Amino acid sequence: MRRKVVVTGMGMVTGLGNGVPANWAAVKSGRSGIGPITLFDASRHRTRIAGEVRGNFDPAGYIHEKEARRMDRYQHLAMVAAYEAINDARLPYPPSEPYRCGAVIGSGMGGLASIEDGFRSVEQKGPKGAHPMVIPMSVINLAPGMMSIRFGFKGPNFGVVNACTSGTSAIGEAYRIVREGRSDVMLTGGTEAVITPLSIAAFNALRALSVRNDEPEKASRPFDRDRDGFVIGEGAGILVLESEDHALARGALIHGEIAGYGATDDAFHVVMPASDGEGAYYAMRFALEDAGVDPSEIGYINAHGTSTDLNDKMETMAIKRLFGPCAEKVAISSTKSMTGHLIGAAGAVEAIFSIMAIKEGIIPPTINLENPDPECDLDYTPNEAVSRQIAYALSNSFAFGGQNASLVLKQV
Repeated sequence: MRRKVVVTGMGMVTGLGNGVPANWAAVKSGRSGIGPITLFDASRHRTRIAGEVRGNFDPAGYIHEKEARRMDRYQHLAMVAAYEAINDARLPYPPSEPYRCGAVIGSGMGGLASIEDGFRSVEQKGPKGAHPMVIPMSVINLAPGMMSIRFGFKGPNFGVVNACTSGTSAIGEAYRIVREGRSDVMLTGGTEAVITPLSIAAFNALRALSVRNDEPEKASRPFDRDRDGFVIGEGAGILVLESEDHALARGALIHGEIAGYGATDDAFHVVMPASDGEGAYYAMRFALEDAGVDPSEIGYINAHGTSTDLNDKMETMAIKRLFGPCAEKVAISSTKSMTGHLIGAAGAVEAIFSIMAIKEGIIPPTINLENPDPECDLDYTPNEAVSRQIAYALSNSFAFGGQNASLVLKQV
């Protein structure tokens, strides 16, 4: 029997601030979280800007200082967002039925900073320079693993590594677990902290990043003719998913419903999307079919919208193909224009923004959309939020390797 899967808790940390209320307020107002890189000396890099989680972030209130020293930044971000989600859901822990509760968390690169630091230490000091915790600090499955330890969840627990679709893919897999009755509660989402020397240099080598260093707040400009690449960001988005019956039985506040999930691959290129958008089209189509929803019922699309030339054009084509005449009527936006691209955390953060859009009837804007690309000619909600009642929203994520994933979120 297929069970309804609802969202009862949400937590978030991004360059826009700590917590869902602060982030949602920033996104509604069209505020950018992009600024100069301060996590390391970026003066020699072509790109010197990013969506950093800045100085007001402190995991000390959630993680003991000694434990925090044995964790990577991507784990700090995940745990702080997880605590917010758990508290928002008013979910007791440890749970009375621990084997009915689990965690699935996505990340594109996990503890990359710890890997870089560990390598430098071994290069300088030899084998004895290796930190004894560098592996646990680096591997992606330790984000959900630490959540299980902290909250006493003993059910399905694994990491999802799917580049920029990781957060969306993790939510989709957790949704399936709850829907199929294998768990009653799942912590899910994505986390990423890869504003590091290697990451910036490598993305620059691919010519993927914006170099608009003098105007960081205007650097991420999805669907704009003058876009010059994405802006990397960091952060985490965590959701509590429950079966509707379980949530109602404990009197939980329900934020929204995960109604459908679709996933495909382009089978085309290592880093470029298929130009015809076929894989993206089928991911969205499968998500709508899973939800039993017609394209005409979708009121909002949170686009992948990276601010790269090929991705923005491809996504536009895919939406037009799936939505047909409805494509011109649906409201679309890319919140990456404000957060930057959070890689493996992007889809989770954007799923939360989509749920908030449904709850409040507000379409967040795509900022910096000043000169629309003629090939990106849909309603991308330029520069200012608009009010609109939304029954269903679609959230898209696409990745290197051709992975595509889409979620349908529903009003309750």
